[in-house]
Amino acid sequence: MTYKSIKGTRDILPSESWKWQWAEEKIRDVMHAFNFREIRTPVFEETPLFARSIGELTDIVSKEMYTFQDRSGDSLSLRPEMTASVVRAYIQHSLGEHSPLVKLYYMGPMFRQERPQAGRLRQFHQFGAEAIGAQNPTLDVEMIALAIAIYEALGVKKTTLKINSVGCEKCRPPYKEMLKQRLWKVRNELSQESQRRLESNPLRVLDSKAEEDRRAIADMPLLKDHLCPDCLAHFNDVIGGLVGLGIGYEEDGHLVRGLDYYTKTAFEIISKDLGAQDALTGGGRYDLLTEELGGKPTPGIGFAAGIERLMMVLEKQKLFPDGATRTTLFIATLGREAQRWAVKQALELRSRGLCVELDFLDRSLKSQMREADRLRARYVMIVGENEMVNRTVTIKTMETGEQKSVTFDDVTNFFDISYNQ
Repeated sequence: MTYKSIKGTRDILPSESWKWQWAEEKIRDVMHAFNFREIRTPVFEETPLFARSIGELTDIVSKEMYTFQDRSGDSLSLRPEMTASVVRAYIQHSLGEHSPLVKLYYMGPMFRQERPQAGRLRQFHQFGAEAIGAQNPTLDVEMIALAIAIYEALGVKKTTLKINSVGCEKCRPPYKEMLKQRLWKVRNELSQESQRRLESNPLRVLDSKAEEDRRAIADMPLLKDHLCPDCLAHFNDVIGGLVGLGIGYEEDGHLVRGLDYYTKTAFEIISKDLGAQDALTGGGRYDLLTEELGGKPTPGIGFAAGIERLMMVLEKQKLFPDGATRTTLFIATLGREAQRWAVKQALELRSRGLCVELDFLDRSLKSQMREADRLRARYVMIVGENEMVNRTVTIKTMETGEQKSVTFDDVTNFFDISYNQ
């Protein structure tokens, strides 16, 4: 039997993984510049954590989670998103007692059993950030600025920031009831999916991409026009902060979050290079979540971004550096004695930061030179029987073809000088 990867998952092969490493390094650099520190949580949690934070009636919990029982009979789920896990860790480890504002970032795989499509897999990867402990609208602005700074650092062009307010526990319930009544009048014009959501989560009808839904909701009242004074003041402060930083934005009254714990600010960064599923980043404020999960009332804001979608945009905009990481040195050997010497020399050079490869297939010198060329090696060091007798090696600079004879004792010094030039 031949085994293959499971539907909705994929292998990231060496020919591509270097691109992921390059992008991840850029993301980490920006996170650190904003003084966010990394958190790594388990990939599975108790199922009630997600059911309580995301919502029993959401598609994620009711349809998409990978849920199973362990041998103790406990219900566990692979994480479909990360915010609930981060807040659980924040509460469990009393992180708020160490600092009044906790700034965390993450990067890793998530799992949802949905229909695989471009940029959306059943095992997918996200990076994101969470700032827990402050209700200040300026923090909302900084969180948006952080997300934008990451895409700027990666060179991504043609992104659009969309922003809205989803209100709070005071102004959202009466609006939802009013919206439900209005939607009920046009329910026969809605898609089947939106008809199903009409009772359980009417806000999600507003961000439907289905054409029939867009037509039916064109004249629906928007939450941003029914905010309480506190939510309205918060939203105006966020908009003022964006203007102050020169960050362009579009107000989108149809932008809502699919997760129940969001309050006030909601935002997305989109790219037209992604087609219909155009969201690169989605985020917002979740002032009710920490208390909902058993902690003290604590405000928070964060965002999550799909790495697969990011990779699609980077590829389309041709933003990856030219080629994979080059091998610094390939050691071509002829004979077992030369090979043993090369292994020891390779270890020494690797300890100094060089990427070194050598031949273990006992190939001819010509074949080894072809391998060095395939690896895009900067240098080739040739060691054979004569070199072992004379205690010298021949070092060839591949770009220029220049060759130089170097004694065994001077090899390390040669690369210390040449590699750092």
